[in-house]
Amino acid sequence: MPAIDVEVIQVRKINSNGKLKALVDAKVGGLLAVKGFSVTEGPKGLFVSMPRQVGKDGRWYDTMTPLDKNLKDEIQNKILEAYDKEREMAAA
Repeated sequence: MPAIDVEVIQVRKINSNGKLKALVDAKVGGLLAVKGFSVTEGPKGLFVSMPRQVGKDGRWYDTMTPLDKNLKDEIQNKILEAYDKEREMAAA
């Protein structure tokens, strides 16, 4: 599969002591804007969750799932890079 470009559009940092650190919107392949990625602090460090919504049963379900591991890794890497830049700018 050819490489698909991922570009972060917006990072909205969450200023709280909770595990959720930011909500991020990204453009995938220059053709699709995906809103609602979450940057979360987990036991092994930061990770990116796919956009989700709560179902009628009260459980959370992903609304987007990359079927290619390389695309999933690219999305996570770009989002975490953008989050780190935002955090560094805020600290300066």
